Amino acid sequence: MPKFAANLTMLFNELPFIDRFEAARKSGFEAVEFLFPYQYAPEDIAERLRTYKLHNVLFNLPPGDWEAGERGIASLPGREEEFREATARALQYAKKFGTPYLHAMAGIVPAGADTEAYRRTFIENLKYAAAECAQLGINLLIEPINNRDMPGYFLTRQAEAHRIREEVGAANLRVQMDFYHAQIMEGDIAVKLRQYLPHIGHIQIAGVPDRHEPDVGELNYPYLFRLLDELGYVGWIGCEYRPAAGTVEGLRWLPR
Repeated sequence: MPKFAANLTMLFNELPFIDRFEAARKSGFEAVEFLFPYQYAPEDIAERLRTYKLHNVLFNLPPGDWEAGERGIASLPGREEEFREATARALQYAKKFGTPYLHAMAGIVPAGADTEAYRRTFIENLKYAAAECAQLGINLLIEPINNRDMPGYFLTRQAEAHRIREEVGAANLRVQMDFYHAQIMEGDIAVKLRQYLPHIGHIQIAGVPDRHEPDVGELNYPYLFRLLDELGYVGWIGCEYRPAAGTVEGLRWLPR
C-alpha cells in the first residue's frame, strides 16, 4: 500500500506553516515534506516533528531569490559558491530533521543562453552536493518540472534527468518523479515507471491539469498506485497539490 506524505507548503494553507504539522498528523499523515524551511530555526521544526511523530522525507536546497523569480541555482554559471553555501545550509537542517532526501532545483535558463554551459555547471554542482550529502547518508534528488508552470526551467523530461544522473555517477543521486509534471510534459507514466523505478528516489502527485486533488483529472491514480505496489516501490508519495476547496475537505480521496 502506498505511503503518503503531506506537502506542508501546499496543504493546510488555512493555517500558519508551523501549525500545519499538527494538522497533518490529525488528518492521518505520518510523514511530511515542504519546499523550504529556512525562515524558521531548525530546532523549531524538529520539535514539531518530534511532538507529532512525523517523518520529514524531503525539502529543497535554498533556491536563490525566490521572490525575484529564481527557481534554483544548481545550473547557473557563476553561482557555484552560492550553491555550495546552500548545500551546507540544507544539510544543517537535514541533520536536525533526519531527512533522507534533499532536492537541488536546477534553475531558470534565460532565452538565448548557452544551455551547454548550464548543463556543465549543473553536473559539477551535483557532483559536489552528492558527495557532501553522502557523508551524512542523505540522497540528493533532481526533478524534471513542466515548462507551463515554470517557463525556462532547465530540466523538464525524465530521460534527460536520468542521463544527467548517469553522467554525475553518484550512487546517492536519484530522480524525483512528479506525476503531475511528467504527465504535462510527456505522459506515458506507467512505461516510464517500469523503465526508471530503480533510480527514482521520491514520487509526488497531483491532479492534471489543474493541480488539485489526485482523484480528479486525466490521470488514473488508482491504477498508478496499484502499479507502484506491483513494482515494489516502498518510498513515500508526496501530496504536492493545491486543494480545490480546503485541505481537509479535499482529503476524502485518501482513505479510498
